[in-house]
Amino acid sequence: MDKQISYQLKKLSYSKFRSRFCLKEKDIDYIETKGLAVIEKHAYDFINKRLAPAYIANDGKQTPMRGHPVFIAQHATGTCCRGCLYKWHHIQPGQELTDNQKEYIVKLIMEWIKLQRKRV
Repeated sequence: MDKQISYQLKKLSYSKFRSRFCLKEKDIDYIETKGLAVIEKHAYDFINKRLAPAYIANDGKQTPMRGHPVFIAQHATGTCCRGCLYKWHHIQPGQELTDNQKEYIVKLIMEWIKLQRKRV
């Protein structure tokens, strides 16, 4: 695991709110059925559609709290909205996300998911 990702996951683990998110058995089953490559593709799709634009009409409400393992991971990793991205990752709002930023976000989400899979 990359040092920056590891550091961020540790920092997030100290947050009472962020650390309460965890994958349920049905989420793990979904991941096992689909495979990590498909889940990662879903993560890129969600980030591109819901987080990457410079301005999001429903920012702060665009990521459901359940329904897909990536949504849960986004809340756990502070990558659920532009406000949280700024607070936790210092990614400025009002600018479209770069490819590097999107890659970082997806890596963070996927590492969190992998850690959750080991936990169950």
